[in-house]
Amino acid sequence: MMTENAVPTVTLNNGIEIPQLGFGVFRVDPDKTNRIVRDALDVGYRHLDTARIYHNEEGVGHAIKESGVAREELFVTTKLWNDDQTDASAAIDKSLARLGMDYVDLYLIHWPAPDNDTYVQAWRSLIEIQQSGRAKAIGVSNFTIDHLERVIAETGVVPAVNQVELHVDFQQAELRAFAAGQGIAIEAWGPLGQGKINQSEELAGIAAAHGKTVPQTILRWHTQIGNIVIPKSNNKDRMAENFDIFDFELTAAEVATIATLDQGEDGRNGGHPLEVH
Repeated sequence: MMTENAVPTVTLNNGIEIPQLGFGVFRVDPDKTNRIVRDALDVGYRHLDTARIYHNEEGVGHAIKESGVAREELFVTTKLWNDDQTDASAAIDKSLARLGMDYVDLYLIHWPAPDNDTYVQAWRSLIEIQQSGRAKAIGVSNFTIDHLERVIAETGVVPAVNQVELHVDFQQAELRAFAAGQGIAIEAWGPLGQGKINQSEELAGIAAAHGKTVPQTILRWHTQIGNIVIPKSNNKDRMAENFDIFDFELTAAEVATIATLDQGEDGRNGGHPLEVH
């Protein structure tokens, strides 16, 4: 299925549809969030990803109100921070107040923070939050296979999404395969490597063959292998470039070539799920 702005949607395991290409506001200055999100909406993005710990939920909410885009046309995600895992119900109420909304489309546990051993308790709370209507879908972020297996075993409820670091240098094939088997959608944060874009001759050649940039080629690769992807940029022209990825298709051979660029754990740029508290 396609949305009005020609972005494909992925159907989550509870039937909710999420635009496969979204816009993230990680490390977006709260004072600049309004302008940046307005620019993204102007370009055509209708999927916005924020979090309590980003300190810019309020700016996202203001930008949406000022944009004139109807709430029902948007897919909005926010996240439960680690320190709030024992009181997720209060945490989402505060996030909703900052966003100026009655519900979010997706609410995620931001990190498992396993040393705290509260992520299963948090997941039970998210199940209740979804039942209350404050989130249409619920999921997790930065969960390993072990973390996923535990929440599923202890609650019987499978997360709709696992948002993880995933890019050409760190492709997480084993996690992707497990998620596919469980009906969990994979969402990639840092999809371009958090600015450390792969500069290989292979990628440059593939991009040139399609008359596209390397970042466009990487984002297209993500969508073709089934990932939901949330690039970010403070620059409107770059936002538009990242949005312009659905008028070409990589060949099976090109996708296979990109698979060879995976560096495994050596390619990880962000924190490890076992080490973030």
